[in-house]
Amino acid sequence: MKPELELRVQRAVDNFMAGYGCCQSVVAAFADLYGMDENMALRVAAGFGGGVGRLRMMCGAVSGIVMLVGLDCGATVGSDREGKSQCYKVVQELLAQSREQNGSLICAEILGLKGHEKAQSSYVASARTAEYYKVRPCAAKVESAARIFAEYLDRKNCVLS
Repeated sequence: MKPELELRVQRAVDNFMAGYGCCQSVVAAFADLYGMDENMALRVAAGFGGGVGRLRMMCGAVSGIVMLVGLDCGATVGSDREGKSQCYKVVQELLAQSREQNGSLICAEILGLKGHEKAQSSYVASARTAEYYKVRPCAAKVESAARIFAEYLDRKNCVLS
């Protein structure tokens, strides 16, 4: 993989360790490739933390992959079935890789939370303490998602700015 892409993977992990959510961390590491500044990327991805609004649904890092694929190949004409289908194909391929690497696409399952379907999740963000980082696999999931997307770009042989 190109060194520039490795740097973006590391930037995603650094973003997470700086306190950003999983989705924010992944999206912000690549957003400039699509003309989106970092501040806008962080804002657009903010609600996907904690498995979408801390509901522990789809993993935020995985949501970041979906957002980036949309930026990369998303259809811009509503009736473009071929374009939509191509985008969906890429999303499904990359998410299959993530599921294979991480065992699930669901935040609660990745975190090993039991009974999450019935329990209402708190909207209060967790404090980022040493204990938080010790028991959460999130930094590794951010790295995995960023690497999956970087490898996709590398396979496309994209030109990086």
